Amino acid sequence: MQGKNNMAYLILVRHGKSEWNKLGLWTGWTDVDLAPEGVKEAESAGKALRDIPVHRAHISALKRARQTFDYIHREIESNLDDEVIATSPALNERHYGVHTGKNKWQVRDEVGEEEFHNIRRGWDHPMPEGETLKDVYGRVSIYFEDTIKPQLRDGHNVLVVAHGNSLRALIKHLEQISDEGIADVELGTAEAHCYAFDEKGTCIAKEIRAANPNRV
Repeated sequence: MQGKNNMAYLILVRHGKSEWNKLGLWTGWTDVDLAPEGVKEAESAGKALRDIPVHRAHISALKRARQTFDYIHREIESNLDDEVIATSPALNERHYGVHTGKNKWQVRDEVGEEEFHNIRRGWDHPMPEGETLKDVYGRVSIYFEDTIKPQLRDGHNVLVVAHGNSLRALIKHLEQISDEGIADVELGTAEAHCYAFDEKGTCIAKEIRAANPNRV
């Protein structure tokens, strides 16, 4: 995916496997570290992105995303300084409310497969004391339009390191996926979704790198 002068690239990377991912716990806004496996995944993602020079980076405010970015940054050719690295809670994971810290597979056994799927992948399924994916979409899409898209129009290649649901919300926005269709979209840990944009800020191509079947 070698860049042309009139193109810019948006790279979306989910953080590597975290300590709570390993335990099957709904993490949300809980600030946990990467697991050792997640470090290796992040390094592999960085190696897979070496041919795309990165000019700007946006990272969620949770440390598993920052740690993933740091390992990617060590592997890619770009040498980014603090002036072009932004941290924003708008990119944070979905808040799981009353389910935060619960074992997702135990919840599945308690509520049944259909309700579990609605909780985990639904668009606007109620989440007591937390957020729906629709809520996450609201903050992520605004951040993209106001902050990231202008950088793409200026020809900058942009790296975003965030979370499964915040990136699912952004992918829905980018690809105009239906409310029903977004339930089928998942990202593996440290998987990179790379989009090419023309000078008008229109997405014209996509490829997935560091593909990972680990959909924890």
